[in-house]
Amino acid sequence: MRHPLRSVLPAFSALTALALVTGCGAQVEKSEAEGKGGGGHYPVTVTNCGEEKTFDAAPERVVTNDVGITEIMFALELEDHMAGYVMRDRHGETSGVPWADGYEKTEWLGKESISKEIAVGADADLVFAGWNYGFNEAEGFTPATLEKLGIDSYLLSESCRNGAGKARGVMSPLDALYTDLRNLGKIFDVEDRAEKLVADFEERVAAVREQAPEGEDRPRVFLYDDGRDKPLTSGRFAGPHDIITKAGGDHVMSDLEDSWVTVGWETVVERDPEIIVINDYGDVTAEQKEEFLKSFGPLKNVSAIKNDRIFVLDYVDLVESPRNPAAVEALGAFVRENS
Repeated sequence: MRHPLRSVLPAFSALTALALVTGCGAQVEKSEAEGKGGGGHYPVTVTNCGEEKTFDAAPERVVTNDVGITEIMFALELEDHMAGYVMRDRHGETSGVPWADGYEKTEWLGKESISKEIAVGADADLVFAGWNYGFNEAEGFTPATLEKLGIDSYLLSESCRNGAGKARGVMSPLDALYTDLRNLGKIFDVEDRAEKLVADFEERVAAVREQAPEGEDRPRVFLYDDGRDKPLTSGRFAGPHDIITKAGGDHVMSDLEDSWVTVGWETVVERDPEIIVINDYGDVTAEQKEEFLKSFGPLKNVSAIKNDRIFVLDYVDLVESPRNPAAVEALGAFVRENS
């Protein structure tokens, strides 16, 4: 995925890994008919970011961009339909997730930004990426570029542009995950598999919500991604919004109708978060981010800093991915402990 400001990859936390291993459930057995593109299933039409897309058969050489998108394919057991994935060197710990063997079965095509050269070189018939998660006009890599090369594209639903310039977000973040799972289930003729994943994820999130604090007991939560002069954070349409709210927190930037956005520190101070969630990725470690927050003068009277209530999640937990439900579970436990 192309992060809003840079390409990023997370380290996979032990807590999240444990939650996934214990909570995801058994994978669904494949049937011989699934994903073969035959029979009466095709053609199929799905709606992707407001556009109807029709498939006459299941794509066979999909190229994905970054960890969350790649693991959506792995969670659906669609490795046999992939030409490979593009991912930065530090793509995080993957041995603990139920679909870890997907990385062994699928070729790592590139450790830098995805490009049309990579897609063409892999003989791709579909690229699964998103706006600022691989697709970017400034770099000349867009669905329109691929269409001219005879390559189809599928956009990550979290990245859908909403018509307000390049602002992104047309549905709540977990709905975006469920939408993509169901759409891909239809495209690849694995709808039963997709529905079982969605049902499992919904059940796990609902269990956290049942235990979550309500009303005024919900702690105010701020997501800190990065940035010293101004912080990059999550609006209503990026993954952290649903992760925070379903975990029992009050997302202090929920009024921002975009996905990943930059705000001023004065806004953070004014909204006085009681918990800060750090997005762990890239060259600046979570420990360094925490040290900055605790030493940054304007934040000294913010409740989360005064009470040392800082929680770390990894990038792949916070962008659209099948690890989102485990992130809700992990943060939910922290919220309950600190409410």
